[in-house]
Amino acid sequence: MESVALSFIACLLAFVIIGALSMRRKQASVTDYLTASHQIPPWLVGLSSVATNNSGYMFIGLIGYTYYQGVSATWLALGWITGDMIAWRYVHPQLRLFSENNPVNTIPAVLAQNPVQITGPLRQLSAVLILVFLSVYAAAQLTAGSKALHVMFNWPLWVGAVIGAMVVMIYSFVGGIRASIWTNAAQAMVMMAGMFLLLAAGFIQAGGPVKLWQALHAIDASLVTWTPESARFGLLLFVLSWIAAGLGVAGQPHILINTVALRNPGDIPRARKVYFSWYIPFMLSTIVVGLYARVLLGGESFDPELALPLMAEAYLPGILVGVILAAVFAATMSTADSMLLSCSAALSQDLFPMFGQSYIRTKLATILVTLFVLIIALISPANVFQLVIFAWSGLGAILGPVLVLRITHQPLDRLTAATMMVAALITVAGWRWLGWGAAVYEILPAFIVVAMVYIVRRPGIIKRQEIFHEYAN
Repeated sequence: MESVALSFIACLLAFVIIGALSMRRKQASVTDYLTASHQIPPWLVGLSSVATNNSGYMFIGLIGYTYYQGVSATWLALGWITGDMIAWRYVHPQLRLFSENNPVNTIPAVLAQNPVQITGPLRQLSAVLILVFLSVYAAAQLTAGSKALHVMFNWPLWVGAVIGAMVVMIYSFVGGIRASIWTNAAQAMVMMAGMFLLLAAGFIQAGGPVKLWQALHAIDASLVTWTPESARFGLLLFVLSWIAAGLGVAGQPHILINTVALRNPGDIPRARKVYFSWYIPFMLSTIVVGLYARVLLGGESFDPELALPLMAEAYLPGILVGVILAAVFAATMSTADSMLLSCSAALSQDLFPMFGQSYIRTKLATILVTLFVLIIALISPANVFQLVIFAWSGLGAILGPVLVLRITHQPLDRLTAATMMVAALITVAGWRWLGWGAAVYEILPAFIVVAMVYIVRRPGIIKRQEIFHEYAN
């Protein structure tokens, strides 16, 4: 246990040191704190984005989901990757170009009718929604890290949440988004190493693909059935809904802010190559590790979201167990830090803009948000997968369509944008309340409803704009 603790603490200290080193490049300004003065190179943006996206949801939630569902979980992964590819091809370049031409520090500023205005109803509404959903999302990351520590050291769940919150707050407060991106890049490497270690352990213990398949079939034939049992509306709709989930990245401020921090729009293709060269093997490895966990741990009765730390503890030497534990924490922190900064930006720049004109007060907002998120983590349900997919669908459906219309300069007035947001929120919550989220992920019906709202209102928007231009001329 000593070697586990030592390697774990060494990795945590390395992350804090890397975050502190970012201070050498920082400037004492709000813009630098929130967007790193738009000076981050593409390879760092790619690594940071992949670490931010591949959160505790992957290490804890998706492995737990695969443990239950078997090989059919692959559809979730493939759908998500496909949607994400579409977003990186069409959304990220337009967003960076928009931020090049408009001085924005936050995603609500992009969503606002006039990004130059300090505040406005639409900007405030989107800021409130970001605070609500990202706080829940960040709390899920702290919960994921606390679960791993609970298994390894038998600590109460609240201890891990407190440790994760404090580490993230320290380097985020010190270096802002630059510290977040630098540490995310290091965390991406630890995450990949940890996942490959578990993949190798599973291969050694349970054998290659054929033996794995046979072992899964012997446990339960449904584990090697490609159509998920939950897909009661059909496999096509199930997969389409997870493609929509990948497209939902267009509404995730904690990921999009990495793109805004990029040096220039021309760097997007290089950042995209780095992103997917890590993301695809990582996500597919996560599915395989989840399958190995079912074979190796299938006889035990436990929370399946604890499969990864249990598997590491059972089949790896102590020093490597510490690396796995650090990888889980890296995954949670790399997402939580970006979320905390996005929340503090929404609070200080969009909800209370006069408060946020001060560099010091903007940093203080990070402390307030961290404490708020920690409280949510301590009182919220412990199912990481469910917390994350609800927060992701909420943000993706509520903010994503409006953001895409803004950055592509489509006709959109304030009332229509607000109506789209409210319609998305009602659809996401209603679909989940009806219990249909397992069959068709709620972001797909929310996208459909939002599209219908825009199609109905678009002719009126265009007509009003034509009348305005005629009057102006």
